[in-house]
Amino acid sequence: MEHLINPRVRDIQISGIRKFFNLVQQYDDAISLTIGQPDFATPGHIKEAGKRAIDQNWTTYTPNAGLPELREAAAAFVWKKYGLRYDPVTEIIVTNGASEAIDIALRTVLTEGSEVILPGPVYPGYEPIIRLCGATPVYVDTRETDFKVTTTLLSEKINKNTRCVILPYPSNPTGCTLEQDEIEKIAALLEDKEVFVISDEIYSELIYEKKHRSIASLSSMREKTIVINGLSKSHSMTGWRIGFTFAPAYITSQMVKVHQYNVTCASAISQYAALEALTEGINDAEIMRAEYDKRRTYVYDRLTEMGLDVVKPNGAFYIFPRIGHFGLSSFTFASRLLEEQRVAVVPGDAFSAYGEGYIRISYAYAMEVLEEGLNRLEAFITSLK
Repeated sequence: MEHLINPRVRDIQISGIRKFFNLVQQYDDAISLTIGQPDFATPGHIKEAGKRAIDQNWTTYTPNAGLPELREAAAAFVWKKYGLRYDPVTEIIVTNGASEAIDIALRTVLTEGSEVILPGPVYPGYEPIIRLCGATPVYVDTRETDFKVTTTLLSEKINKNTRCVILPYPSNPTGCTLEQDEIEKIAALLEDKEVFVISDEIYSELIYEKKHRSIASLSSMREKTIVINGLSKSHSMTGWRIGFTFAPAYITSQMVKVHQYNVTCASAISQYAALEALTEGINDAEIMRAEYDKRRTYVYDRLTEMGLDVVKPNGAFYIFPRIGHFGLSSFTFASRLLEEQRVAVVPGDAFSAYGEGYIRISYAYAMEVLEEGLNRLEAFITSLK
């Protein structure tokens, strides 16, 4: 009966990130620098809000789009932080993590034969959904532009089939961000085209030198942009599974239908915890961001001292050094590093073919873990010379 399974599902591969995360479990003495999982606990006041929800039996279904008070808090949050104004009633959906937000956004705007432009290398969670929709991912090569999408790159790929451009900044796996002038140039290119933008801003609270800028803040782009965000990274709430979509009402009214038949609503308990996060915990990310910044500087300095070519990240908690000059594929490099030095990183080809020749290191780990992991990486590199 296996031949009857949807071939689009059969063709999907398990994420390379998860493959290596699972592989490292076989080694008791291995150090993992693989997963984008904050090493901070969810702040105590947020956990207490979740407990109160259970104790007070706030455990029933909520409205499909989410608790009204949570949507109001989300609207206030993005207005205060990023100058984005959205109607909590008609333009915001609370989703089961940012992953579900990506899913309902793509399933709402894509049709058979349409194309989606993505920057390569890129987070591997977009392509499978695009293909399940019968659409085609079209990558632009950002390796020569410090991993940033440019108008030149976009102009080369946009055609009559282009339905959507994905802007995932700050970037996983590179940590790169877009400056205001870069966003404005992209907006000028797209404003007169019938092309949606999905702006994945899940790392928006983890930017180091400057404030986060969203393309949806530009009046010419608001009506064609779906902003995706959530609390996994900003409030260390990965397991609570709370994400958001922010989009004009004509898109949101369609996305909520997909969301309804997918999950009905996000967890009520998690929604009450999220309400606490966005109100009393509006600045919870500041402590985490300061610590990540120290780790970022340490990891970048160590990698450059090893002689690796690497772009210093401006956001998130990833860094993406080039290792192709050692003559090994990224998978072979990562596999040997794990076997010989017991350090796990993610092979760059997990982030599309444009990630080949790189590895992704997550610095969402304690400093002592990073120090030992990089000591072992340095020993491995020395052995290759």
